[in-house]
Amino acid sequence: MSQEYLFNGPDITAVIESQKAKLKQRVQDIPRDTLLNASEHDLVEALVEEARLDVPVLKDDDRYLEHKGEVQVDVTGDPRFMGPIGGRPVYRAGNENIIVVPFEGDADFFNIRPNRFTSAPPRAKIGKGELLLRYVRMDHDAAAIKRESEQTIKEIKDHLDWLRESVGPYNHHLEELVRSHVKQRKERILKDANMAEAIGLPMKKRENVPVTYAVPVKKRVAKIEEIKTQGAFKPEPVLAMAEYEEILRIMKNMTRVMEQSPHAFVKMGEEDLRTHFLVQLNGIYEGQATGETFNFEGKTDILIRAGGKNIFIAECKFWKGEKAFLETIDQLLERYLSWRDTKAAVAVFNRNAGFSDVLDKIAAAAPNHPHCKREVGKLDESTFRYVFKQPSDANREITLTVLAFDIPKPTEP
Repeated sequence: MSQEYLFNGPDITAVIESQKAKLKQRVQDIPRDTLLNASEHDLVEALVEEARLDVPVLKDDDRYLEHKGEVQVDVTGDPRFMGPIGGRPVYRAGNENIIVVPFEGDADFFNIRPNRFTSAPPRAKIGKGELLLRYVRMDHDAAAIKRESEQTIKEIKDHLDWLRESVGPYNHHLEELVRSHVKQRKERILKDANMAEAIGLPMKKRENVPVTYAVPVKKRVAKIEEIKTQGAFKPEPVLAMAEYEEILRIMKNMTRVMEQSPHAFVKMGEEDLRTHFLVQLNGIYEGQATGETFNFEGKTDILIRAGGKNIFIAECKFWKGEKAFLETIDQLLERYLSWRDTKAAVAVFNRNAGFSDVLDKIAAAAPNHPHCKREVGKLDESTFRYVFKQPSDANREITLTVLAFDIPKPTEP
């Protein structure tokens, strides 16, 4: 078994720069429609995993002796023995020991030189998920073999630690780098397709409108962004994230109104409560994309439509247990939200159960829904955000915010 010098190839700085260049080219090579159709979060996550540099970790606690046996040792030139006999090399009996050290990570790093290194690098044979250290001796000094192997393992681990010092910053900023390349290419594609003017349909605030409730209002222009569906590129209307947050803020402010005037809400049902949300929302916005901004669809939804598509829907339901809560999410996914990156909300009204218990059940139930892709986080004590996928297409993502409200209970006569 032959051994080779480790850490004796290209230096790590050149490898990292080469990896960055390959990553940039990798993003450029993604088919145009694939880039625009894919969930950006999933695409970035996959590219990060693909481009991450994985310096090996030795599992030296799991090392073992693979082979032990007699071997002929060439001692030609060794002054302790007779020289060549008749020009032929001289051999003496010895023993061979191979110590196997498993590792996890990319074996290519054993051929990369760190920025710090020793003049005499360690030697080993690189196997599949393992290093093989060979020791041949003519005596039976097991302690000497143990010392030599431990010293070699230490030297290998030192070199791997030096590689990790260089790779760490690259891996730490990798997601940011990938996301930047993806966004830049998307922007360039849109500009090349002369779509710059299509990235935004305005929702303009009404001027000098009286405010029904005391909700802070900032004068600004709301925009609807454009995204891509499956197939050939075709922009679709999507509610801008900043506008989504503003709508939710207005809805949440209704809680304060209920707290300040509980007597006005104790007898209201779902439809009455939805009407109060609509009054407030229509008092703040006017729709220029369509004339149907903030309206009911049937008796269930608060919605925004643009370009004939639902781009925001809020379902308002009284809390009737986890099963009914998950059925409400199913209703959103299967009946209304048919476009990727659509923004949605579920307003949960609690009147009879303990509110803390309801919040705990929401937090436990939503992430376990079969179409929940990831939990974004708890925005405040009673507001939860998730990303869901469409049942028919994991690339079509829905930002879903659950807002829980504790509604005043009717007082006993």
